[in-house]
Amino acid sequence: MSIGIVSPQIMHFPEPLPLKNGTALADYVLMYETYGTLNADKSNAVLVCHALNASHHVAGVYKDDPDNVGWWDNMVGPGKSLDTDKFFVIGVNNLGSCFGSTGPMHTNPATGKPYGASFPVVTVEDWVNAQARLADQLGIVQFAAVMGGSLGGMQALAWSIMYPDRLRHCVVIASTPKLSAQNIAFNDVARQAILTDPDYHGGDFYAHGVVPKNGLRVARMVGHITYLSDDDMAEKFGRDLRSGEYQFGYGVDFEIESYLRYQGDKFSTYFDANTYLLITKALDYFDPARDFGGDLRKALAGTKAQFLLASFTTDWRFSPERTREIVQALVSNKRRVSYAEIDAPHGHDAFLLDDARYMKLLREYYQRVWAEIAMEESV
Repeated sequence: MSIGIVSPQIMHFPEPLPLKNGTALADYVLMYETYGTLNADKSNAVLVCHALNASHHVAGVYKDDPDNVGWWDNMVGPGKSLDTDKFFVIGVNNLGSCFGSTGPMHTNPATGKPYGASFPVVTVEDWVNAQARLADQLGIVQFAAVMGGSLGGMQALAWSIMYPDRLRHCVVIASTPKLSAQNIAFNDVARQAILTDPDYHGGDFYAHGVVPKNGLRVARMVGHITYLSDDDMAEKFGRDLRSGEYQFGYGVDFEIESYLRYQGDKFSTYFDANTYLLITKALDYFDPARDFGGDLRKALAGTKAQFLLASFTTDWRFSPERTREIVQALVSNKRRVSYAEIDAPHGHDAFLLDDARYMKLLREYYQRVWAEIAMEESV
């Protein structure tokens, strides 16, 4: 059952937010959505952190846009794995995004013009600090859980390190403690496609009335390849030809080419190029062990939450081995950890899909979280 019609909300923050790069962002807004009802002692709140091209729109639909379904609608809603009949769920759009929170497309109050490429490079830690300020305004002292997949999982992990007393459970799905060199390389290829597009204009393409669509298309195509497994791509497309014959040219011969170009074209119509640059840099920079001599165990030593971590066998972008690094570091710190490695064929995108074992895992975990809340309320 879907949660139905939802409405985004905006919260304004006049106080500057100190950023990891040494600057501060003043006078910003955060776009967010909430689902379910916050209980009397505000102990049933769950924060859902989004991945690269997602937003605050986690579940439900909009009255004026019924086809715009929340990106994790299969996970969040009445009777679903994250049950909004029990939990108060919050989705927040991160700073630097192009879906409502202050980002490169917004007007810089200091200049009266769009920030463009001058928007400060933000990090996962900056996003977490902004989310904590939103929680403060909502009166939420401690989350029942902070949850995310992929880049969202990095944010959940950062929450457990930065605000150990403000979450009881940390749910990290298809994520990693830091990007590999290969992942950074993919991100840079995607960024170069945008930066070298003649329509990028050094990030100030808004003033020229253009969009660097070719760069965005290629960036999305490169990224999308990494989200799918080889087996999944082979099963969906194989070497199928669109016309049944080779065309002996450089247009679309194979179905996989058609699919990737479609995904790239669609992406270039709604995603901001400067946002893509910012978010991929935030991915690259995430490395909580860096301040601890590369020792992840030390980085996680101050955590207090209980953890659920999940990975997918065919996810080669954020492989199970990387999640096991987090599990091992947590176990060595004697944290309560649950870990599931799910044999799913869909690659990295599996965290968004409907694998029955995956949904059952999350449902049962949140039932446990809810039982803890109910027990405390009965005392």
